[in-house]
Amino acid sequence: MSSTKAELRISYLANRKALSADELNRRNALLLTRFVDFVQQQTQTRSLQLVHTFLPIRRQNEVDTWPLIHWLWQYGVSTAVSVTDTETNQLMHYPLTADTVLTENKWGIPEPVIRTQPTIDPTAIDMVLVPLLAFDRQGHRVGYGKGYYDRFLANCRPDCLTVGLSLFEPVERITDVSDTDVPLSHCLTPTTTLRFK
Repeated sequence: MSSTKAELRISYLANRKALSADELNRRNALLLTRFVDFVQQQTQTRSLQLVHTFLPIRRQNEVDTWPLIHWLWQYGVSTAVSVTDTETNQLMHYPLTADTVLTENKWGIPEPVIRTQPTIDPTAIDMVLVPLLAFDRQGHRVGYGKGYYDRFLANCRPDCLTVGLSLFEPVERITDVSDTDVPLSHCLTPTTTLRFK
């Protein structure tokens, strides 16, 4: 089935909201297992020092990245998160540690409160965990429509892994992909690991 981003945004927001707490927890647990396997496979052939992650918007039933983050810390991998700069429409990146104090922005996204440390250059990041509402079999994704992540990913290294995390399986094709959309290298679902390039 082929769909536009607007159609998918509406239907997958509804699909996520319709998940029961038990079903959401079940899918998140399966994603954690798949993520651990994926990272362990990747680190056999590449260095993975810094992973950028999104932090879940709880009210949107987003993928819970916290178990993944805690596992990365135990595995010896550093993590980074973003702060949204609404004046420049860019994401600024900061270290995420166990001591980082967070507060929710106007969209419900947790962000670091204290930003005295230098920002992280996107070229220092080895893997980005990319939020999405839906994705297709070509590796294109539907986000919330602001373009923040596409601008961010365009500044990452060519060998940076761009990994979508989805509670649902892919749709066949997103019909209105634009030139500024940055495709994923991989996407993990509760049942599948897909590689796109």
